[in-house]
Amino acid sequence: MLDTPLLLTAAFIAGALNAVAGGGSFLTLPALVFTGVPPVVANATGTVALLPGYMAGAWGFREDMQPPPGLSMRAVVLLALIGGSAGAGLLLITPDATFRKVVPWLLLAATAMFALGPRLRQWAGASAHGLAAPWKAALGMLAVAGYGGYFNGGLGILLLALFGLLGQTQLNAMNGMKNLVSALLTAIAVAIYAAGGIVLWPQALMMMVAATAGGYGGARVARKLPANVLRWGIVATGLVMAALFFWRQ
Repeated sequence: MLDTPLLLTAAFIAGALNAVAGGGSFLTLPALVFTGVPPVVANATGTVALLPGYMAGAWGFREDMQPPPGLSMRAVVLLALIGGSAGAGLLLITPDATFRKVVPWLLLAATAMFALGPRLRQWAGASAHGLAAPWKAALGMLAVAGYGGYFNGGLGILLLALFGLLGQTQLNAMNGMKNLVSALLTAIAVAIYAAGGIVLWPQALMMMVAATAGGYGGARVARKLPANVLRWGIVATGLVMAALFFWRQ
């Protein structure tokens, strides 16, 4: 039976990709769906599998973290939890048929955000003086956290762009906050997914181990690849996965 090797391989590579550049959800969600898991359950289960990587990343940047202008650390944590809860709750009430139709569009959007990531961050940096009002910062954080609670793909790029837009300039601080917010909203989303009974725990735990191993071991191999090769490889994967989901509809 090929299901187990497929899920382990997808989770391992996803862990490595998330550690280096992001894009792991482009592999875990399709892998679970292609093994017969309903899309909503696949999204929840894949999110559970990637949670340890976010937590490890947040811990690694713990000394560099600082909130972006316009927000306190307490506000960032609260908004991440509220937004993650709202997004996860929305996923719970989304029928599989509806989510199956939405998934390829979400994959396309996430792939576009990933491909345009450097330009998004440059644009955000150039516009940094216009969006630091507390209510705008809070609204932006809430929207991105809600997206992350509903669909994880492209979350890191959105968070980095948001932090740059708010005026944050230190890359280590941005990456630290990105991992912290991702871990927080994913953790609350996982709790809601679990309470809603939409997590396949055998697959989730198996993939969690593989993703963690990939984050620590596979990332060493991925780091040897030129950044452009890695980025466009992820973009190509996202496009292929979106096309396959469109074809399966």
